[in-house]
Amino acid sequence: MRLTALASTLAAAVTLAAPATAQPPPSAAAPPPRPRAIQVMTLESAAWPDGGPIPLKHTQPGRDVSPALSWSGAPEGVVSYALVVRDLDQLVPATGQDTLHWLMWNIPAATTSLAEGVAQGNSQPASAQRGGGGAPRVPTDGPRQTSATGPNYRGPAAPASGPAHHYAFEIYALDTWIDVAPTGQSPAVMRAAVEAAMAGHVRGKGVRIGLFRRPAP
Repeated sequence: MRLTALASTLAAAVTLAAPATAQPPPSAAAPPPRPRAIQVMTLESAAWPDGGPIPLKHTQPGRDVSPALSWSGAPEGVVSYALVVRDLDQLVPATGQDTLHWLMWNIPAATTSLAEGVAQGNSQPASAQRGGGGAPRVPTDGPRQTSATGPNYRGPAAPASGPAHHYAFEIYALDTWIDVAPTGQSPAVMRAAVEAAMAGHVRGKGVRIGLFRRPAP
């Protein structure tokens, strides 16, 4: 009996002295995917120097003609471009956004310029064709456009009573087409839909700033 009790005591001591089995370290959480860098592009216009005054003919008090624009420095893999023109100094009370003067999307990747005086409207209201996996393929109606007043360029119109407003002309290089129809919705809804579709697909961006305020009466 004494030998049995001693053996039990020694077994218990060995058990207490044995190191605990090492637990595998918790697996580290996978790092979030790094966002792709957006390449800086150049957006040019012979109509005014970057940061300079926009000529009257490209404004509402003038002839409301869209300026000639060209861009360069796009990264590889561009599928389409989107152009946004907005007044940085005037907010729309209903949305809190700056004022949209022109939004054009589904500009083909082979296009690197727009001539002066882009025509109003779209060739037809068809949406983009669907490709494999539901991704939009080449649209059948070409570039689409809208502004605060319809499918057209709407020039700057800052009042003469205050300082000149800053108008941002922005070109975005995208790796996709945007399947947003140019008709059937308000310009604000279309802008929101286009911006949502652009999210995660911008690969390059160029900006040109112009200043304008109405001439004093």
